[in-house]
Amino acid sequence: MTEETRSDELPKTSPDPALSAGRDGKINVAMISLCGCWGCTLSFLDMDERILPLLTTVTIHRSSLTDIKRITERCAIGFIEGGVANEDNIETLRHFRENCDVLISVGACAVWGGVPAMRNVFELKDCLAEAYLDSPTAVPGAERVVPSHPDIPRITTKVHPCHEVVEMDYFIPGCPPDADAIFTVLDDLIHGRPVRLPRSLNHYD
Repeated sequence: MTEETRSDELPKTSPDPALSAGRDGKINVAMISLCGCWGCTLSFLDMDERILPLLTTVTIHRSSLTDIKRITERCAIGFIEGGVANEDNIETLRHFRENCDVLISVGACAVWGGVPAMRNVFELKDCLAEAYLDSPTAVPGAERVVPSHPDIPRITTKVHPCHEVVEMDYFIPGCPPDADAIFTVLDDLIHGRPVRLPRSLNHYD
C-alpha cells in the first residue's frame, strides 16, 4: 500500500465515468471471497436494513450471496475478500479485474494476505506434510497422502495480497472491516462522491 492509502482517508478521486454512466439505471456490483474466512462477507450483511435501499440502486451479480459463478455483465464495482492462495484464486481475481471498472480489496487477507499468509515463512512441502502426513488428527493406520486431483486447484508457493496479482483501486482494511466502512465506500462510489474512509472506521475485532 502507498502512503496515500494509509492516511485518514482513501485517495480522493474524480467520479468514475462508468459509475456516472450507470446512474440512469442500476449499477452492477460483484463480490467474491478468495482465501479467507468469509468474515468480510458477513460485514456486508451487517449493513442490515441499509442493504434494502441499496438494492434500488445496485444489482448484485456474481457473489457469495447470489451463487452466480461468473460475471455475465460488465460490473462497475467489484469487492474482493481473501488473499490469493491457489491457481483458482488467480483466475477468479483476473476475471474480476477484466470485468469490473473499480476493484476493491476488502479486509486484511485481501489487503495484506492475512492469517493464510502465515504459511509464507515455511516451505509449502512442510505445510502440506503438517496438514496431511504428520497431523495429530490423522486416523491411525490409515494411508496418509497429500490430496492430488485435477479438480483440486493447485496451491501457490506463497499466499499473496490481491494487489500483487492485479491492480486494485481501493483498500478497506480490517479483520473484518466494519460494516460502516464498507457502506461508506459503496455509498460514495454509487453517488459519485470522492471516496473517503475516515481512520475511525478502520479497526480490527
